[in-house]
Amino acid sequence: MTATLATGMLAAPVAAHYAGPWGPGWWFLLIPLFWIAVFAVLFAIFGRRWRRAAENGYGPHGRLSPARQAEATLAERFARGDIDETEYRARLEVIRTNATG
Repeated sequence: MTATLATGMLAAPVAAHYAGPWGPGWWFLLIPLFWIAVFAVLFAIFGRRWRRAAENGYGPHGRLSPARQAEATLAERFARGDIDETEYRARLEVIRTNATG
């Protein structure tokens, strides 16, 4: 009985302090607004990265798509001088026409 009375006496001022005379105030809306803002920022950051990766030809797990790998290899061969410009452009056109998606 004494413990219950003591707990009630201690909890009443704490509840009154947080709730105020008219219940929880407008600040109660700040908690969900905070979490909505956190998720919006995370989505903006990571969603942008995912969209950029998809636009640049990266597939899942950060790997280049096969068509982009072929283009990169062809560009390296052209830069080394293994193939001339006409062969480079012809092969690049074939790669791009046969690329999926």
